[in-house]
Amino acid sequence: MTNLLNPSQQLILIVDPYSTGCMVAQEITKRGYQIMAIWTKGFSDEMKTHVPVSCRDLTYVDQVQDELHWSLDDLVRAVDQAKDRAARKIGKDDGYYTIMGCIAGGEAGVDMADLLSEKLGVLSNGTKGDFANRRDKRVQQDLVRDAGLRAVRQACGEKFEDVEEFLRSEQFPVVLKPTDSAGSDGVKLCHSFEQAKEHFHHLLTVEAVNGGYNTQVLCQEFLQGKEYVVDHVSRNGVHKTMMVWVYDKRPRNGSQFVYFGMLPIDPTSDEAKVLIPYTRGVLDALGMRHGPSHGEIIITNDGPCLVEMNCRAHGGDGNWTPLARALTGSYCQVDVTANAYLDEEEFHKVPDVPPSPLKAHGLEINLVSYSKGKVKSMPGFDVIKKLPSFVWLSPAVSIGSEVEYTIDLITSPGCCVLMNSDENVLKKDVDFIRYLEEINGLFVYETKGESLARPNVNTFGLGSLPSGKKSHHKRSSTLDRPGLLRIMSQDRPELRMGLGLRKRMTTVDASREVVVVTDPYSTGCLIVKEVQSRGYNVIVLWTRGFSEEMKKHVPLSCGKMNYFAEVDEADDVGETTRQLYKAAGALRIVACIAGGEAGVDAADVLSERLLVRTNGAQGVFANRRDKKVQQELLKAAGMRSVRQAAGTEWNDTVESFLKDETYPVVLKPTDSAGSDGVKLCHNYEEAKEHFHALFEIEAVNGGFNTEVLCQEFLRGKEYVVDTVSRDGEHKTCAVWVYDKRAANGAAFVYFGMVPIDTSTQEAKLLINYCNRTLDALKMQNGPSHAEIILTASGPCLVEMNCRAQGGDGNWQQLAQALTGGYSQVEASVDAYLDKKAFSVLPQIPPSPAKAFGQEVILVSYAEGEVVATPGYDVIKKLESFVYLETGVATGSHVEHTVDLVTSVGSVILLHQDEDVVKKDIATIRELEKNNKLFDFVKNSMMMKAVSTLNFQNLSLSNVM
Repeated sequence: MTNLLNPSQQLILIVDPYSTGCMVAQEITKRGYQIMAIWTKGFSDEMKTHVPVSCRDLTYVDQVQDELHWSLDDLVRAVDQAKDRAARKIGKDDGYYTIMGCIAGGEAGVDMADLLSEKLGVLSNGTKGDFANRRDKRVQQDLVRDAGLRAVRQACGEKFEDVEEFLRSEQFPVVLKPTDSAGSDGVKLCHSFEQAKEHFHHLLTVEAVNGGYNTQVLCQEFLQGKEYVVDHVSRNGVHKTMMVWVYDKRPRNGSQFVYFGMLPIDPTSDEAKVLIPYTRGVLDALGMRHGPSHGEIIITNDGPCLVEMNCRAHGGDGNWTPLARALTGSYCQVDVTANAYLDEEEFHKVPDVPPSPLKAHGLEINLVSYSKGKVKSMPGFDVIKKLPSFVWLSPAVSIGSEVEYTIDLITSPGCCVLMNSDENVLKKDVDFIRYLEEINGLFVYETKGESLARPNVNTFGLGSLPSGKKSHHKRSSTLDRPGLLRIMSQDRPELRMGLGLRKRMTTVDASREVVVVTDPYSTGCLIVKEVQSRGYNVIVLWTRGFSEEMKKHVPLSCGKMNYFAEVDEADDVGETTRQLYKAAGALRIVACIAGGEAGVDAADVLSERLLVRTNGAQGVFANRRDKKVQQELLKAAGMRSVRQAAGTEWNDTVESFLKDETYPVVLKPTDSAGSDGVKLCHNYEEAKEHFHALFEIEAVNGGFNTEVLCQEFLRGKEYVVDTVSRDGEHKTCAVWVYDKRAANGAAFVYFGMVPIDTSTQEAKLLINYCNRTLDALKMQNGPSHAEIILTASGPCLVEMNCRAQGGDGNWQQLAQALTGGYSQVEASVDAYLDKKAFSVLPQIPPSPAKAFGQEVILVSYAEGEVVATPGYDVIKKLESFVYLETGVATGSHVEHTVDLVTSVGSVILLHQDEDVVKKDIATIRELEKNNKLFDFVKNSMMMKAVSTLNFQNLSLSNVM
């Protein structure tokens, strides 16, 4: 019945009030009752300050600390003295306050609340028999099992020997936890006997979150199934269901269990109909007759099974209370807990279960970060507050915080509550937040230099690195590379299209002639093979400084490379020329072709000396590979070029440019291979640091950089135009666009390279601009590979690579299928050795293309050591699959993909049906997003439930 005494004289003891316990205390004070805090032995001072912002004005008539040497009687005497002391403070006599209840304000206070309430003769769950240890997770399962309910298989002990037999017989993974910890403190999922043993010993040596040390460790089977929370409030054994929730857990960022939120379940649903009676049976088995409870339950294949029963209110700082009140129409667990202890009549008025349907639509969202960095600002949080469904937001980070990839609740950047009467509006807001997370829109991070490396032969660990440089993955890069996986489809009709157009032999006696190829590696090896297939001999010239490791960089499709002769570049061009003639002997040298970036300058000089087709090396054109010179030549020709400054050392020109130019800016070596050393710098300090660093690091082809180029950052889509020229006539072989997107916190992650139809307006602009660029650079003969950005003011050259496109020529078969039979490789050999064949090549590839396809660059959203690659099996079974190349294998360490160095492979897709290609691309992207490409070594994982996590750095915004 209703209590008729004056509430102001009635005192409620709250044992260890923190988190939601403070909200219960506040609700009691709102009803006019007085409260006293009781702090248990070992409860840390830090935890005492864990008060939700909404309860910051909470005050107690007094506080009592249970001292280490006190008995229960000592504590009771101290409480009596404190209540009388509190009375005297307001001018009242001793005995003014009457203790009417004793409630656990947090997990650590449960045992003492039971003892103290029993001692004081107020409502109590008691401590008789096994109920003295009802908070013990082992005891809970034993009591539930004795009641005939589904319980967890388990073993418990103070010594490892107590649990060893269980761990050797139980199927992994298994869960290890302290028997009496607070919520999920120390709970870990262990995937092997060794991990379990290590964590067992760890738990006995570390301090628990509430203070004190663990004395026993519980080992349990790992329950498979959805996890639910069932909140109750009880009085005299009558259990009222406050709410049923389900955790939204998904695999993300390499973790199998990332909490995305907590959703309410309709009490008439099939799930709730099973969960509610089971949970009430558990409460009865545990002797939980009074107060709030919070049961965590998994529905397994053989029914619901208790994870643990928390004999106190649902935690999480009570962030869920406004949502719960809206869902029920008026009440939540906090309110009904006060009823249970203070107003029996009101308690019995509360419905047995929440209404069906629920009175509102809503959920709690746990925010997920797909990026990492130091927070500069949090614009996404401001956007979330403006959503129509927004109720409440609690960030777990602030300006200056370090955000990590979310792999558990500890790394979640916060949570929010959404609620709306219109379910469609709510869904839109949830989808928007998830989109905001995916595009890394929650935060702006402090900037740092970003690699702008473009796809090349070293991207996926397929090439070699100079001595001393480390690869991100355990990969090989020679003909013996067993760790390098290449899978090629052998039965694709698209690959056989137009084979008659491929050139094989010329009409001359090629066996009496020889072709010089400088530094052949990557696609250069394919050119060598094409030359040899036409009957020509090949002499290789290795330029000075070209590393031995790079000489071994041979695409596996080329097999073993055999040359007529190999010559090392001499100290001067005259001697080098003599050595080439000597090597040729009676054979006539008919061409000199660059086989790689490092060989371009030598090919230009030697082709002049050898009196064969040449681009020349006179005047400024001797340095046409120099990126600064390229831009100067374009500017002189009246074409759009990049604003820039360069220096062989830090000088006034460079400093002035970097101080005046709009950031970000691009810094790169002037003569590097491809994108080696290219970096996007966001401020003056970053740019200056990278400028000096470039002179200290070895270039990818060997040697050191001699000049650094600083350029404006071009904004727009980036394209590649592959061309082959003969005597100034330029034939476009392919136009591609890079698919670049933001991912994992990086602004420019390559997702692929997509062919562009040559009849489109963008292709026409690019081809025209590229041909004019070749003319400005006097590139009259041979292959070229232009990287161009289509800016608001038109196309602008990033750089012209005066050789064939790289990437080991993985694109060759795709290009052949798109054109109907040829690629830049065959066209390059035509340009040097077969005038007639070159003349019949189209000026541009056919439109529409003869097939559909693209290169897909694989992106990892997870990190770890690889134990299996199931995604490869899925990819190679795709209908449009042609080719997979990756250096990631068992034993490799994969990181989150933030640039091309951390990309994990390349896939070529090709098919006659465009929809098939699109479908297969979507399949690959789903594999990536759901972390299905790789299986990683399963490290023991902390298992934090939302309800037990209390966000610390609270910056609370309450909007009701």
